[in-house]
Amino acid sequence: MQRSRWIGAGVLASALVLTSCSSGPAGVDAKQNPEATLELWTRTTPGGPGEQSVLRLATAFEKATGHKVEVTAIFDDFETKLQQRAAQKNLPDIVMNDVTQLGAMHSQGLLREIDLDRIKDSGQIVGQGLDSGKSLDGKQYGLPYSAQASALLIRKDWRQKLKLGIPRDWDDFAAMAKAFTTQDPDGDGKKNTAGLAAPLSTKRGYASWYFSNFLWAAGGDFITETGKGKYKPAMTTKASVEAMQWFRDLGCEAKAVQPGAVTMDTPPTNETFEAGRAGMFVVGPYLLPRFDETLGKDKYEVVPMPKGPKDATVLAEGGSVYLMAGSGNQAGQDAFAGFAVSAEGQRAGMEGAAGSTVQLPVNKTVDISQVRPDPRWKTYAQAYQDSGRYAPSIPNWTPVRQAAADTVNALMADCGLDTVAKLGELDKQLADILQEQGIAAS
Repeated sequence: MQRSRWIGAGVLASALVLTSCSSGPAGVDAKQNPEATLELWTRTTPGGPGEQSVLRLATAFEKATGHKVEVTAIFDDFETKLQQRAAQKNLPDIVMNDVTQLGAMHSQGLLREIDLDRIKDSGQIVGQGLDSGKSLDGKQYGLPYSAQASALLIRKDWRQKLKLGIPRDWDDFAAMAKAFTTQDPDGDGKKNTAGLAAPLSTKRGYASWYFSNFLWAAGGDFITETGKGKYKPAMTTKASVEAMQWFRDLGCEAKAVQPGAVTMDTPPTNETFEAGRAGMFVVGPYLLPRFDETLGKDKYEVVPMPKGPKDATVLAEGGSVYLMAGSGNQAGQDAFAGFAVSAEGQRAGMEGAAGSTVQLPVNKTVDISQVRPDPRWKTYAQAYQDSGRYAPSIPNWTPVRQAAADTVNALMADCGLDTVAKLGELDKQLADILQEQGIAAS
């Protein structure tokens, strides 16, 4: 999951009031100057490899187009600082931010609609990536510049020692999880290993974020669209209940999820896998450089997620380029967006494995194996193209994810709870959330 801080309801409400002025948050009538330097904000740690990668992308863009870009990296309090600039009617020209922030920023009036006819190479963008930048009204407000999807990491040495094959379906997955838990795969004579590493904390919705890889593969859902941008809760459907029960059984019955998972977000879960305390981990490609160094490239393998009761759908995420309202250089905005999704821009963004701007390319003409010959990246790219699914671009996805995370966490923490009853309570919460956002099906 992209490391983000979320906008609270109070901030959202104040932003909506703020942007109700006819001139918009930054003045939509700004005089145009195609020579003006573009101010670009990117959500990443200042001074880190992420910022350096964006700077390389900006340099390549300047060289290719002549447009000048000033890059500002912000991680802490990103949304708060963006709201401050909105209040001053002086937004940056471009924001590179999580794809899940589209609904919130669009509902606040911070974005301008993107005319794809003015974006060079927009026709080369992967379909689901392009769709991730659309709001509920079907209009384009973001363009993906980077994607990622989940795949399954397995301790290869453990699998080979226990003479297990690559898991092809959920039965295989559960069998491997149990074997890694009970058959001493590390050979130390102790019962100190788990089958699956899973961040199931309620913090920032981690539990439901992780569980989505299993929920969707079973044909379940958190909420489902009924048409014309309206949604209804879906956690009490047969597929959702069965997915939750199956996942819960891994922890409650098989004891195959790492101890303390319900208190863990990603950092301690990453440590669990690399320290040899768990044998499987469902995660994106951004951890490969780390695990190659700490665990050893020869100790683990990357394989596609096994097929669930419905298919092998996995969570897709990534970053989007947002063109902010009120810019005095819309031509420059369009040029940057076009460059970011072009084959040249994608390759520039993929330079360096650690902290690169682009994880998986969103341009259909870019073959990742030509840029990163490591076949494990190809596995991830294939998972994204074949099975990747984004969260819906509703006005605010955060409360949906958080409510679901609270319930998933509770069910995994207390094996005495009634699964159906708890999911029924969740559906009532989700119904209220959808109603508050004005997108509840009648």
